[in-house]
Amino acid sequence: MKTRKLGNQGLTVSELGLGCMGMSEFYSGRDEEEAIATLHRAIELGVTFIDTADMYGPFTNEKLVGRAIQDRRDQVILATKFGNVRTEDGGWGGISGKPEYVRQACDASLKRLGVDVIDLYYQHRVDSTVPIEDTVGAMAELVQQGKVRYLGLSEAAPATIRRAQTVHPISALQTEYSLWSRDPEDEILPTIRELGIGFVPYSPLGRGFLSGQITRLEDLAEDDYRRQAPRFQGENFQKNLQVVEQVKAIAQEKGVTPSQLALAWLLAQGDDIVPIPGTKRRQYLEENAGAIEITLTADDLKRIDAVAPKGVAAGDRYSDMSTVHR
Repeated sequence: MKTRKLGNQGLTVSELGLGCMGMSEFYSGRDEEEAIATLHRAIELGVTFIDTADMYGPFTNEKLVGRAIQDRRDQVILATKFGNVRTEDGGWGGISGKPEYVRQACDASLKRLGVDVIDLYYQHRVDSTVPIEDTVGAMAELVQQGKVRYLGLSEAAPATIRRAQTVHPISALQTEYSLWSRDPEDEILPTIRELGIGFVPYSPLGRGFLSGQITRLEDLAEDDYRRQAPRFQGENFQKNLQVVEQVKAIAQEKGVTPSQLALAWLLAQGDDIVPIPGTKRRQYLEENAGAIEITLTADDLKRIDAVAPKGVAAGDRYSDMSTVHR
């Protein structure tokens, strides 16, 4: 496992990370023992860039990650996020970027994680009611206090990123990016590359769709949130399935899995890109890690581009897109 730099402030991470959301919420099934074993196996494989957030669970995912890394903290680059307000009973309280909330959220995350410092602290969603300068100003204070090492944003619009960067250097932007979510190529990637900010694609496997293992809505459990996602609905599902079948065909020719092909494609988009595929099982972690061994030729990339061009996915990423790209 090689490393890649995110931003110009000194943050170096494994070229693939691990998203931990599904270990605690949104995807069906919980197995904390296997989740912790997956985190430990990730570290063994050199996948040491671990991504969580206070809202996952809510709050339980940070505790899970904290327990898993307790005796190996120095081997991990730990990222977490604030901004999506949740209540203990799982309710939603909107988005907050208020400076006092930033400070409270950070202290609470440090406590749940059982650590003294967060390596990369993201604003999970931009609060359109609070100037980004105020939010990032509060985040910068956390750096000065030694509670946070590097700052990140998630799903922020280019103009917002530029304004944030004037207050404190931003090391990473996290936004959905994959073979069926290529809109960051239009404005987001050019902006962050101009500013020297690294890029962390979440849902790099299209919430599992690009794995090729979901062929019917019935493949998802009743309590799986993807059942409500536009891209998994009706005609959209069938159109998106056709794209995945073409990706699968290329993967079979290469002797790799569709997931590995999708991740290798992302890794080939630039050395400033670090995907964080999420999984709660060692089996899929090991499969995903195999993507780093795959070399895609110019012809491979051209073929992939032909079957999964920008805008190919049917349906919005979320049923409510109002909280992204603010």
